[in-house]
Amino acid sequence: MKDQLSNRINSLPVSATLAMAAKARELKEQGKNIISLSLGEPDFNTPDFIKEAAVQAIHDNYSSYSPVDGYLDLKQAICAKFKRDNNLEYKPSQIVVSTGAKQSIANVAMVLLNPGDEVLLPAPYWVSYSAISILAEATYKEIPSTIETDFKITPEQLEAAITPKTKMIFFNSPNNPSGTVYSEEEYRALAKVLEKYPNIYILSDEIYEHINYGEPVFSFASIESMYNRTITVNGVAKAFAMTGWRIGYIGAPEWIAKACTKMQGQITSGANSIAQRATIAAVEAPVSKIKYMVDEFKNRRNIVVNLLKEIDGFDVNVPEGAFYVFPNVAAFFGKEIKGHKIETASDFSMFLLEEANVATVTGEAFGAPNCIRMSYAASEEQLREAISRIKTALN
Repeated sequence: MKDQLSNRINSLPVSATLAMAAKARELKEQGKNIISLSLGEPDFNTPDFIKEAAVQAIHDNYSSYSPVDGYLDLKQAICAKFKRDNNLEYKPSQIVVSTGAKQSIANVAMVLLNPGDEVLLPAPYWVSYSAISILAEATYKEIPSTIETDFKITPEQLEAAITPKTKMIFFNSPNNPSGTVYSEEEYRALAKVLEKYPNIYILSDEIYEHINYGEPVFSFASIESMYNRTITVNGVAKAFAMTGWRIGYIGAPEWIAKACTKMQGQITSGANSIAQRATIAAVEAPVSKIKYMVDEFKNRRNIVVNLLKEIDGFDVNVPEGAFYVFPNVAAFFGKEIKGHKIETASDFSMFLLEEANVATVTGEAFGAPNCIRMSYAASEEQLREAISRIKTALN
């Protein structure tokens, strides 16, 4: 019956991260002891002070429809957060609260892109960027990078990729899947290129901003020449361990925010009322409230990087943010291991699932066909056991 479905849905790929998670669950149901390093989700519980705010909201009877673009006091709290953490000045009329940052990104794409427009995706990139571009009937172009450059693109690469059809570019720092963090100097160099092309809009996805292990994350919109055409995307899923609460938001030029509100009003309307009240507590909290999680992620990163470096064939860099490592595994291509022919990162990822009982995600889904993504949002015990299994499977 596929021919009865719309071209829109038939052109849309299945999320590789969700597909691998589903495969891992299937094997678990068959009794296999699978360690999943495939999903981008903190393994911590939502902090108690946020849960208490949600409980209070229930008692306060926040059970009616919320404004489409979010409660005013939440938007005011987000404005204060942008000023405090990012040195960005936004008014509440420039903020739109959505059902997760994924919806925030989809809203922006839907209101800015037309058929035939081109979106530039510095690779590696989050799997949904390309799918959302397709859904908006645009095309996308990858700008490749390598592990040798810590998965960063150069101004020269950006300049070469721009065409008359280019309408948007998506930046993501700290990056999913690589953990790369662009410095202020690097972003300003890219902005110098974009200053020549005033009709290109920038989506800056900063959902992992607080999970970084060096200097505070630099926001692209804080570059004065970029502010009026940058849409800053953020949310509470990653830093506050609130993936299931489904709250994301944007800070944007007011005309774009209004368009996103109009779009959202016809799709989902306002985000969950209780989750919005809890989000006020999250964004008003000092970053020190979640330092324990960031410290633990950093410790796990160090363990995983050091253990993977001991395995011949794994080329690993040290990610500066998020909770992923993104090793280059091309050294295994063209080999046969325990009856498995390894020609691609997908083959290697499937080999690890079937022979080591460890779920990872192929880099092909992220525009980096030589790599695999491994999440270290798991316990230290699980991480050590997973890498031990990988080592055993390869010997």
